[in-house]
Amino acid sequence: MSDKRTEIGEIGEFGLIDRLHEKIKVRHADTLKGIGDDAAVLDAGDKVKVVTTDLLLEGVHFDLSYAPLHHLGFKAVAVNISDIAAMNAIPKQITVSIALSNRFAVEAVEALYAGINAAAEHYNIDVVGGDTTSSRSGLVISITAIGEVEKGKEVYRSGAKENDIVCVTGDLGGALMGLQVLEREKEVFMANPNMQPQLEKYTLVTGRQLKPDARMDIIHELRELGVVPTAMLDVSDGLASELFHICKQSKVGVTIYEDKLPIDKQTYDTAVEFNIDPITCVLNGGEDYELVFTIDQNDFSKLEKHPDVHFIGHITKAESGKFMVTKSETAVELKAQGWVHFPEGGKSS
Repeated sequence: MSDKRTEIGEIGEFGLIDRLHEKIKVRHADTLKGIGDDAAVLDAGDKVKVVTTDLLLEGVHFDLSYAPLHHLGFKAVAVNISDIAAMNAIPKQITVSIALSNRFAVEAVEALYAGINAAAEHYNIDVVGGDTTSSRSGLVISITAIGEVEKGKEVYRSGAKENDIVCVTGDLGGALMGLQVLEREKEVFMANPNMQPQLEKYTLVTGRQLKPDARMDIIHELRELGVVPTAMLDVSDGLASELFHICKQSKVGVTIYEDKLPIDKQTYDTAVEFNIDPITCVLNGGEDYELVFTIDQNDFSKLEKHPDVHFIGHITKAESGKFMVTKSETAVELKAQGWVHFPEGGKSS
């Protein structure tokens, strides 16, 4: 009788993380937060250090047939800086590790690093090290980002409380629709290499997919306004999924309102063109790298007139559940479909 085999797709990425987390012990007092948030938090005297790592794999996270290497280098940094922002911290340093095959020329690697260096300048961070090795399966990029914040002002997923206001920056769903456009144009090109990609009317959504920008501007503005969110995440796996994280870690429920959800006209029109429900894009589209956060009601007046912060709902008691109130004023239960990192299937005996 063989040992039981559990497919990763059965429990999903977060189920896998929970399983592994159970086996990990924290041995040092200066490890204030380990696994379970957007970044680890380490004691550093009057401040805390926050540390996060992201791994990008060719064929899984990006496709070089339409992702320029310069944009890819920038994006690889931005997705890590977004996690630093989600902790209410300021990024300081990154390390960069890459694995590449011999199909990459020196000039290609320089183009990738031009994007990394552009991001380092944009976010005012230092590239302080890393590693380079060979790969037999395409390009792999791993970046670790380090930031800092005054002790007590770091923000976790676990601080939301009943009656807090749920806020989100920017607009959502654009990166998902950008991916749909790029994949469609790739298929057209593969079928007929003489066809030129038709991307002119999709510049916003394709830009959101190829070169997202972490919302460090919002973090600086919150500091200037004297607002410390009670909980915060970046929207990397979809708004609904991130709200589920806040609810789980904070032991609360949430109600959001469909007519308050921010979506750009180009995202909306592209979703309709692809026969995708625009609200589904907003709730479940990944890689937007906007910030979703909760604030105390006393801070509402400080952000009320902010042009890029949208108030989409409020925190409720855990037993009240997780709901979206539609435009027809019907409460529907939220589903977190988000990005599936380990789809079920491919089972071996």
